[in-house]
Formats: sequence, C-alpha cells, structure tokens
Amino acid sequence: MVMRLLIGRCLSALGTALIPTTLTLAVLRAGGGEGELGLVLAAELVPLLVLLPVGGVLADRVRPARVVLLADLTRCLSQAVIAGELLLGVYRVADLVLLSAVAGVAIAFGSPAVPRLVVAVVPGPDRLRVNARIGVVTSLSAVAAPAIAGTITVVAGPGWAAGVTAAVFACSALTLGGVRAPVPAVGSGGVRAPVPAVGSGVRAPVLGLGSGGVRRPLPVRRELVARGPAFGRELVEGWREISRRPWFVACVVGHGVWHFMAGLFLALGPVVAVRDLGGEASWALIVQCGTVGMVLGVFLAPRLPVRRPLVVVQIGAACYVFPMTALAAGAPLPVMAGAYGVALFGLGLLSPLWETVVADEVPESALGRVRSFDQLISFASRPFGLAVAAPLAGVAGIAAPAVVGGVLVAAANLIAIAWAPGRGRRG
Repeated sequence: MVMRLLIGRCLSALGTALIPTTLTLAVLRAGGGEGELGLVLAAELVPLLVLLPVGGVLADRVRPARVVLLADLTRCLSQAVIAGELLLGVYRVADLVLLSAVAGVAIAFGSPAVPRLVVAVVPGPDRLRVNARIGVVTSLSAVAAPAIAGTITVVAGPGWAAGVTAAVFACSALTLGGVRAPVPAVGSGGVRAPVPAVGSGVRAPVLGLGSGGVRRPLPVRRELVARGPAFGRELVEGWREISRRPWFVACVVGHGVWHFMAGLFLALGPVVAVRDLGGEASWALIVQCGTVGMVLGVFLAPRLPVRRPLVVVQIGAACYVFPMTALAAGAPLPVMAGAYGVALFGLGLLSPLWETVVADEVPESALGRVRSFDQLISFASRPFGLAVAAPLAGVAGIAAPAVVGGVLVAAANLIAIAWAPGRGRRG
C-alpha cells in the first residue's frame, strides 16, 4: 500500500503541476492577454481558499482514500472537458474560467485528506522516510511538468496537453482510490468512536422481531455513524485543536510569511536576473540551483539525526533570508543562485519534517481540519506576494522590500522556535 501511495502522489503532483502551463498556453492560443490569463488562474484559487475549511471537516469525516478519489476524478473530468473543447477548436475563456473553478473546488476537498491518507497507511516510525520520498517525487514533478506540457503543446497543441493531464489524474484517482486503510467511525466531538463488537456488552440497535420471535440486530452503517456533530461544531472543534497548540499557530504564521516572501522573490527575481545578471538563462540557472537544493534537502531529511524537528523546520524556513538579502544587495549571479539553493535546501528539510511532526502531534480525528488551516495560509500568502510585488517595487524600489522581507521571514520563523515542544525525537 505504501508503494501505491507513493505512485499515486507522484501522479497527482504531476497532474497538478501540468495544469498552469497547459492553461497558460491555452489562453494564449485563444488570443487572450494578461487579464484573461489572470482571470483563469484566479478562478481556481478563489474557490480553493473559500472551501478549504469545508474540505478539512469532510476529510475528518469520510475515508480519505474516497475523498482523494473523488477529487482527482473531478480534476480529470475538468481537464477532459478542456481537452475536448480545445481539440474541437473551441477557445472560450469563460469555459476555462468555469472549469478552473471546478478544479479549485476539487483541490479544496482533496488536499486536507492527503495527510490523513498518509497517516492511515504509513506506520509512525516510517512516516518521515515516506514523506521524504513524497517530497522528492513532488519536487521532480514540479520541475518536469512545465517542460512536458510545453513540449506536448508545441508538437500537438494545448488540447492534447490537457488530455494528457486528464489521463494522469485518472491514473492518480485509480491508484490512490485503491489504497486500503482501516478508518474507525467518528463519534461525538470528532473523536473516533469504535463500532460495538460482538461480546462487548454494548447492545446493537434493534430492527424488530424475526422468525421465531428472535430479535435481529440492525447492521451498523459507517455512513450513519460518521455523520457526527453538525458542520459548525466540527469546525469549532478543529479550531480548538489548533488553539491548543501554540507551536502550530506560530509555525504556520512563519510559514505564511515564507510563502509571501517567496511570491515577492519569484516576481522580482526574474526582473533582476534579466536586467542585471545576463538574461533569461541567468534566471533559469537560479531556479535550477533551487531545485537541486530542495531535492537534496528532502533526500537528507530522514537521514539526519534530528532531535528537535520543529527547530530544524523553522531554521529551514528562515533560510529564505539569504535570497532576499542577495536580491536587495544586487548580488552577482553565483551568489544569487547559491542563496536560492540554500533557501530551497531549507524548504527540502522543512517539508517532510513538518508533515511528520504535525501527523504525530495532532489526533488523526482532527488532522484534516488542522491541516486545512495550514494549507489555507500557504495557498493565500504566495499569490498575495506575487500580486503586490510589482506595486511595492514601483513605489519603493526592489532593495527596500527585499530587505524588509528578509528580516521578516527570518524573525517570524526563528521566533516560533520559542514555542517548539521540548521533547526530542529522532527523524
């Protein structure tokens, strides 16, 4: 089952990374400009952010493999419709907006279920190693996907690229949907309530009298038991689980700052690279160094003797101070590329350690709701950074926002170490 999980996550990550390039090229083929492209990309983000808390509640109530299956099948369907329209020569931006919104809804419901699926399948001692493997395949998928989508579009057109994306999601859905893991029912208060067993002394519900006057017990249905309390109560209980863990709130805030600064750097970095560092090839080199750093960090995370994983997580996030400082100082290309490589090496360490710590510290019955809050902050922060980068640079230049950003990302993440649990753990 672990191998099936890894293959499914690889396919899902590849499909997710294929979508932006495919949509961008489809909009451009349709004659759209920056406004239409921004509308199509935003159409996925808005329902994603709005519905993530709902997805977190659902992830804690329904078997995670089932949620992931439906989410990836929905994205498969949306991409298949896009492929059909483009192959028929129909280029309507309104349709792309609608179908992107459908994909955003699917991500909102599917994302919080993934951590629960990992917890359900992978034993505790093996989670860091498995999370690291998932991190490697996700990183490589993010690098390979734009090249794959671009090549297919150039050779055969964006319709075929969307068709390949739909096929990838179909394979992902069938792979992850087939993952089998025992999931107890949900009782009141979001606590997992065991179904009464024979001989436990707990009386089963009675249907009525059967032949011979013998009472027949009503079979216990998981769907009925899993309804649990109302949605509002479950949402509040999820927030209580978060508020009981100040370390989690502090770390998530720090990670939100990280994503915001990543948005700033990814918007302003290419401008500086093209203008001052030798052109587009310079930015490509910087990105490649970052990719190498991230893969190396993910590879080393389960192999290092980490006693306080949250400390390593926050130091890894604080490493984004290096590219922000290099950007502010107008550093030469080798320094900029090295700084970005160090920052993403920190991200590579951070990701599997964070996934593992949260899974260990948060009850499985609340993991979907807790992680949906984490994902909400991350998904919202980076687009916000991308959006405000140009206006900030227009008013204050590039150096000032980069300096302030570097200080903030280091301070927000290092301060969170004060709330890190003191007990040691070997990664």
